[in-house]
Amino acid sequence: MVENEDKGIANFLFEAGMLQKTPRSGFQFLGSGKESVAEHSLMVIFAAYALAKMSEGIQEDRLLKMCMLHDLPEARTGDMNYVNKKYVQVDETRAISDMTAGVAFGEEISSLLCEYSKKATIEARLAHDADQIALLLKLKECQDIGNNYAAEWIDFARQRLQTPEGKRLAEAILGVDSADWWFSEKGQWWVNGKDRE
Repeated sequence: MVENEDKGIANFLFEAGMLQKTPRSGFQFLGSGKESVAEHSLMVIFAAYALAKMSEGIQEDRLLKMCMLHDLPEARTGDMNYVNKKYVQVDETRAISDMTAGVAFGEEISSLLCEYSKKATIEARLAHDADQIALLLKLKECQDIGNNYAAEWIDFARQRLQTPEGKRLAEAILGVDSADWWFSEKGQWWVNGKDRE
């Protein structure tokens, strides 16, 4: 027999899995790029990890948990892009309450999402910056392959950055080609698969 508490955790994990199937809806307006909310959340966590290493005196584990959870309500609400938000109101508070009701650690999830929403702590502001950094990475890739709209989106995302670390990391991202990490050495390897003859 499955314990009630364990059943709540199992249901929570199935619900979190919906983020893998939930598309980020803004890319339909950009015209290129696509990702699920889960893919985006993974990049937010990596960006937050980098921002944590660039910062001093922060609670890294709190920041990473906040980033892991920041879009969790979208398992119920879907991803609302900026056009959707002009016309549709989402009851995120209710979504959070409903999704955490049967989970033993639901209060922690609610608390972290509330902190993220209020942006009152340095960890929350870094989490918001990590969210924008993940978007900037995707937009830079789109720009580098020729999407003319990406530059304007990049400008808006940069304006949303709140911390010196986030702004510094954004400048670094925008200052390199998104393919440099794998295609910067254009030598003989790309001709015959070897460094030398």
